[in-house]
Amino acid sequence: MTDNLFKSKEFSSVYKKYMIPVSNEITSLIISYMEEKNCKSYDLAVDVGCGTGRYTLPLAPLFKKVVGVDISESQLTEARHSIVLDNVTFQVGAAESLTFKDGSVDFVNAGLAAHWFNIKEFVHEAIRVLKPNGCLAAHAFIPIGAIVGGNKSDSLSGIIEEYVDTVSRYKYKNNEVMQRQYKDVFDAIPVKDKKWVRNIPVIYDMSMQEIIGYFQSVYMYQEFLKYDQKGAIRFLLHLEQRFRDILGEEADSAIMKVQVDHYCVLACK
Repeated sequence: MTDNLFKSKEFSSVYKKYMIPVSNEITSLIISYMEEKNCKSYDLAVDVGCGTGRYTLPLAPLFKKVVGVDISESQLTEARHSIVLDNVTFQVGAAESLTFKDGSVDFVNAGLAAHWFNIKEFVHEAIRVLKPNGCLAAHAFIPIGAIVGGNKSDSLSGIIEEYVDTVSRYKYKNNEVMQRQYKDVFDAIPVKDKKWVRNIPVIYDMSMQEIIGYFQSVYMYQEFLKYDQKGAIRFLLHLEQRFRDILGEEADSAIMKVQVDHYCVLACK
């Protein structure tokens, strides 16, 4: 089921357009960790489950070469269209069977992806390909946030709660891995030098249309759309009307603060 979801050109396009931006807080955390561990070289980074390249791009200035790996050709097509850099390439491949030689990679990244993998096999491969003192980062966020600040935040957050209640019937088991904030990933890493950082609040300034777009980019909504297209479209229109009812004349111009909790597992070989 997951393979078919991410191989869809329509989903890849929506995902690229509407998924919330990469967290600067997570990027800074990873960089600080690598500096703390005195990584000896920044020659090669591998972004596993790179999708449309959203986490690949921030790595490009840091490494001589970055390779994005994903099972979905449609996702990689989106990545190649948006990232044209001499030191960045993409290849089709599985997280559980990386093509890189033992001890050849300085940094392995998995952003918003590890919950889709066979975690034990992915971790084994990541550790295998890392150089001594190389680092691994696996990070994501709880996919539904809350609107914070302002006297209408409770009413607006109710829209998100309604969304969650409706689309959660289409969730996969991987959602439990996300709710546990990647404890499964942390436990699977066989090295002693590892770190688990949870509950990192990131605030995004988002318009109503950006929030509605983000709703569309979450895989659970895409499953809803697949099984009941008319119902899913009506549901989004209903949510938009609820935003308009609460925000009134400011609906199209209002900027809301959406808090999304991130988490990150870090390890050094």
